[in-house]
Formats: sequence, C-alpha cells, structure tokens
Amino acid sequence: MQRSTALGTPILSENRMHVPANGRIFAICYLILAAIGAPANFLAIVVLKRGRCGLSCCITYYLVAIAVSDFLVIVNGCILNRIGGIYFRDTALGTTFACRLSSTLIFAVRDGSVWLTVAFTFDRFVAICHQSMKNRYCTQKTASVVIGIVCTLSCIKNIPFYFIFRPLYNLNGVPWFCIIKSIYYNSPFWQTYDWLHHILVPFFPFFLILLLNVLTISSILAANRARKRIRGAENRADQEVSNRKKSIVLLVAVSLSFLFLWATYVGRFLYVQISGDGYFGGLEFNDPQYILQETAIMLQFLSSCNNILIYTVAQKQFREELKNVLIFPFTTFRSCIKW
Repeated sequence: MQRSTALGTPILSENRMHVPANGRIFAICYLILAAIGAPANFLAIVVLKRGRCGLSCCITYYLVAIAVSDFLVIVNGCILNRIGGIYFRDTALGTTFACRLSSTLIFAVRDGSVWLTVAFTFDRFVAICHQSMKNRYCTQKTASVVIGIVCTLSCIKNIPFYFIFRPLYNLNGVPWFCIIKSIYYNSPFWQTYDWLHHILVPFFPFFLILLLNVLTISSILAANRARKRIRGAENRADQEVSNRKKSIVLLVAVSLSFLFLWATYVGRFLYVQISGDGYFGGLEFNDPQYILQETAIMLQFLSSCNNILIYTVAQKQFREELKNVLIFPFTTFRSCIKW
C-alpha cells in the first residue's frame, strides 16, 4: 500500500514517479490559505508587538509567540510543502534534502504552535482560578522561559523525522523526493515513537485544553454567583464580573478554535489506526480517503490562519490597533505628498 506522512506529504512506492496529490480544489485552497494566513499572522505580530491592545505583557508574549509559530506553519507547511510540492516539484524544493528538512520543520513549528496554545491556556487558568499563584507565575519572565522551553523541546522532539526518509530515486547524482524507510513501519522503536508523536500532538494537548477550559469556566461561573449573592439586589453594573467575562472570551475562542479544527485530524488518525488502511498516497483525487485526508490537513493550516479573526472579534482595542496599522501606510503617503 502506498503511504504518506501524517501531514499528507505523498510518499509513493519506488516503482512510481513521485507526483504530489494535487486535486484542483485543494490546490486552489492551499493558495487561498497561504494568501490569507501569512499576511494575517504577520499583521497579528505587528499589532501585538506594539503593546497597545490593553493586554498584559504576559498575555502579549504568548499571543506573539503563537502568531510567529502559526506564521512559520503557513510558510513551511502550506507554501513550501504543499504549494511547492504541487506547483514546483521539479525545483530544489523536490530534492531529498529539502523534503527531509521541510517535513522536520513542519512538525517542529506545528508542535510549537499547539503547545504554546496549551501554555497560554494554562497561564489564564492560573490567573483566573489560582489567584495566590498569579503574581508568581503569570509574569513576563515566566512566559519567556515557558516559550523558550516549548520551542526548544518541539525542535528536539522532531529531529528523528529527518532520518526516516531516503531518496525516492537519484538523477545525475542528485537525490530527489522522499520515501519513508521500511524500518519505520517494522521497527518497534519507530512504532513507539510514532505513537508518542501523536499522543503528544494532538491527543494530550487536546485533552489538556478541554480540561483547563472546563475548570476555568466553572470557576468563573462560581465566582460570579458568589459575587452576585454578596452584592444582593444592587442594580448597578458590576465591573468586576464584566472584566471576568471579557478575560475568558479570548481564551475560549482560541482554545475552542483549536479543538474544532483539529477534530478531523484526530478522527482521521484514529480511523487509520483502527482500520489499518494507512494514509492515502495515491492519485485518485475523488477518493473519499484523499478528500478526508486533505481536508484534515487544510483544517490544520486554517487553525494557523484564524487567530487574527478571533482577536479582532474578541478584543475592541485590537480592532482599533489593527485599523491604525492598516491605514498607517496611507496616512504616511498622504503626509509625504503634502510635505
């Protein structure tokens, strides 16, 4: 059976030329995702770095780190891997070295993005549910250390992926494309690594984000009920309750977006493990397995594109700063003309 990586990079059997799956609809969708995702994440980085969104430095650190990781996911996964494999497969992007490096980087930056979302969720959980720990944990220094650890471990954890590929064929001494070594499917070590890889992303983060959100929301609802009992029949608006509600809008939006957009990938992985069919690596673009697999991959990329939309909807000050950043080039040009 033909196989492919979990991200869907086609790995064909040796007796066939490497032709990336490029169904017309998905080929166009990847272009749209790249055209939207890369600029959107870059704008999010610029707006958040300005520090004028009314967010604490701790939250800003996490959101900037997530935006940078998502930007790299779009560049490495969507542009270089998917679009490069579809439209530029006979260029340097098709060499074995580029294929190995691209696959390793995709997993590393994807894992970093996922675990940074977990770290951000945990930070807000501590800030809201454990006030006694807030001043010690929810700080710029802690955020910097956590971000550094997450990024470092994400890179180290995925280094083995570089060594699971070998050239599909050699042409004039140049190795082209990638094929997974047979030992990856036969060795107990690699099988264990593959399971650990999927447990660490996305199953464990999936569970942690869901659990932390449930605990955080339950804590806020309990605190709000207690506060209402203390205040009694006062009709005056409660600013504290209002602030608590606003504080979780961003958290819940980011977290639930992750859960929803990764659900298809989780379901696809479970189906492959239970059915034993393997990942699709053929060229029949109407095959339901191909459609499901590419849909799961696209939803992963979409999860790296939509955070700026979430920030815009959830944060009024972010909307204002985004507007200022977008109109800045035009106001500057107008000032230059007047001068």
